[in-house]
Amino acid sequence: QVQLGESGGGLVQAGSSLRLSCAASVRTFRTYYMGWFRQAAGKEREFVAAINWSGSNLFYADSVKGRFTISRDNSKSTVYLQMNSLKPEDTAVYYCALRYSGDYYEPRSYDYWGQGTQVTVSS
Repeated sequence: QVQLGESGGGLVQAGSSLRLSCAASVRTFRTYYMGWFRQAAGKEREFVAAINWSGSNLFYADSVKGRFTISRDNSKSTVYLQMNSLKPEDTAVYYCALRYSGDYYEPRSYDYWGQGTQVTVSS
């Protein structure tokens, strides 16, 4: 059974950095696509970033492009989200997710989700 667990969230000031990690209990991690989503209070869950099995294809929401970097380490069955130049608008619960197929930016394309980790950015 697939299980995902996020970590690395916290409270930081604007302009600071955080790195989120998501450990996955997957038999063959490299064959899965991984993504990061976030959900701010009172808003719908939105796409943040995604990565293919090899890490050669990276996708980002316009709101985080140039500031966030998604990566994965298949040997550790872990996906990361490096977040730089954080803004108060980035405050949200961040979720990692795993999908077998479908559009990378659509939440419904993902088959498994972590519990989320809170990121709060103060001004």
